[in-house]
Amino acid sequence: MKHPRRTLIAALAAVGTLVSVAACSGGSGSASSGSSSTYTFWDPYPQLDAGSEWGKRVTSCGRTAGVTLKRTAYDTTDLGNKALLAAQQGNAPDVMLVDNPVVSTMVEAGILTKTGELGLDTASFQKNIIGAGTLDGAAYGIPVGANTLALYYNKKILAAAHVDPASVKDWSSLTAALAKVEATGKKGITFSAINTEEGSFQFLPWFWGAGGDLTKLDSAQGVAALSLWKQWVDKGYAPKDVLNNTQTTTWQEFATGSYAFGENGTWQLGNAEKAGFPYGVINIPAQHGGAAPVPTGGEFVTVPVQQDTGRYDVSKKIVTCLTSSKSLLATDTTLMYVGPTKSVQSRQTKADPKLVPWVKAVAAARGRTSGGLGTRYPTISQPMWNAVQAALSGGKSPKDALTTAQQTAAKGKG
Repeated sequence: MKHPRRTLIAALAAVGTLVSVAACSGGSGSASSGSSSTYTFWDPYPQLDAGSEWGKRVTSCGRTAGVTLKRTAYDTTDLGNKALLAAQQGNAPDVMLVDNPVVSTMVEAGILTKTGELGLDTASFQKNIIGAGTLDGAAYGIPVGANTLALYYNKKILAAAHVDPASVKDWSSLTAALAKVEATGKKGITFSAINTEEGSFQFLPWFWGAGGDLTKLDSAQGVAALSLWKQWVDKGYAPKDVLNNTQTTTWQEFATGSYAFGENGTWQLGNAEKAGFPYGVINIPAQHGGAAPVPTGGEFVTVPVQQDTGRYDVSKKIVTCLTSSKSLLATDTTLMYVGPTKSVQSRQTKADPKLVPWVKAVAAARGRTSGGLGTRYPTISQPMWNAVQAALSGGKSPKDALTTAQQTAAKGKG
């Protein structure tokens, strides 16, 4: 049995590593409440106040459950750390919305209840989406939606370079398209290769698209993916500043109208409409064709372990309300998420056909902690993003960089 103190320290370190790739920062507050008619709810949306559609929905679900639901919003990392400490002190919130890769860390720390024990039905949820919150066959939360990555493209630039976006089906055809764009004097592709979780998040489609396995970072498939990125930087198809690009600055580069392609997420759809040039979206291609698996982002509604188990009945009502089809559709529209169920996705694409490629991307997506990785993921992700940095900066070859990364990951060190 693990020593509780060491488990908590390890969990806090893991949450600190897994900074959300799409969340905004800010917010603070306390979740304590002594009233049985008041339940506490934490989420990672400090940018959405009580008057927002999301804030109103949370309040409404409290009323539906017959209680006052006291909402507190933190940034993602702060929420995870506070939740772990609150659980240790016996003061965890009743319901909590957490970033999907953090679920496994909280499960290992012993602070989340299984959805099955609460009597919550998860049968309608897309398996690969709910998989990010499933450990050893048991689900520990319900997803409110998913965001992921694809390639935005500038229609004017591709037309001028005589590139049909439908012709981009694999790495070879994408690289050929970048060469044609460069020949017209425009820029090829921009992405984030920063030395944080954002860099790993953006590298994963290429790594998985080559058939890479996160337990074998230095495989031939992993080397092929990193070599592709290095080739693009060396040839000038991608800018050297990808080493410092966050997903936000990557988007800002694409939004200048100078780049043919930009790797980015569902959350940029609103900005894409304001970009001032016609754009399209295609799935990130796998090395030899087809859509590459992409990592899922998004949050899970969870119920922390309570000393007073009599509170679970109301918590179940709150979760059921927040994850009903009606609530999910409204939430996913507000947050620009793809719904976690087929029925919600169908209604989304009917209302907005531009979401079709995103639904396809989510269908091919994987949870970063899925496949049994759980809390091992942070000890793999950090060496991986360090390898990307080393290779793209010219410090090491892709093979040597990933060999070092694999050795570090095998030791379980960041």
